[in-house]
Amino acid sequence: MFTKAKNIDTAFRHIRIFTLVVVCGSIVFCCYSLYKSYELVQTAQGTVYILAEGKVLDAYASQRRDNIPVEARDHVASFHRLFFTLDPDDKTISSNVSKALYLADGSAKKQYDNLKESGYYTGVISGNISQQIQIDSVEVDISIYPYFFKCIGMQRIIRPTSIVSRRLVTEGYLRTVSRSDNNPHGFLIEKWTTIENKDISVQNR
Repeated sequence: MFTKAKNIDTAFRHIRIFTLVVVCGSIVFCCYSLYKSYELVQTAQGTVYILAEGKVLDAYASQRRDNIPVEARDHVASFHRLFFTLDPDDKTISSNVSKALYLADGSAKKQYDNLKESGYYTGVISGNISQQIQIDSVEVDISIYPYFFKCIGMQRIIRPTSIVSRRLVTEGYLRTVSRSDNNPHGFLIEKWTTIENKDISVQNR
């Protein structure tokens, strides 16, 4: 009789241990499943599918701070290309400059007004002059806000009789603003100044 009771007690202990192991294993498995599900959802939320010419492409979202240097450099380069790319057509000049002025504050508008009052754009149109710019480098310091930038580029002024190459160096600051169709990067150029603008070569045509 005592042997049977002892066997029953031993069996009960074994069943209890087995049950605890199963319960603990189930809890661990549930926790792991929840973690992996959360991780999968976060990954899915950071993925955007783009349909381009019948092909589905993956685009991954990221924090803006990861892209600040890239976006800032492109913003500065875009502004300079719009502001300094000129053709002998008043509508083209007005369109490019208008787009550029959305990317900068009154310091750019002041330079535009000075050029306009001095007859620079009238001379471009009457002289059949085209002006192009190549951006060599844009340096942006994101350690201090607003972000300081320095842009170095090469201008080509194409006249009917010559092509003038000119080195252009400008600097200023960037502050963040709301993104819009006119300002997709969400930056505004402030205190923009030209620190060097000199001819380096003249080629006769």
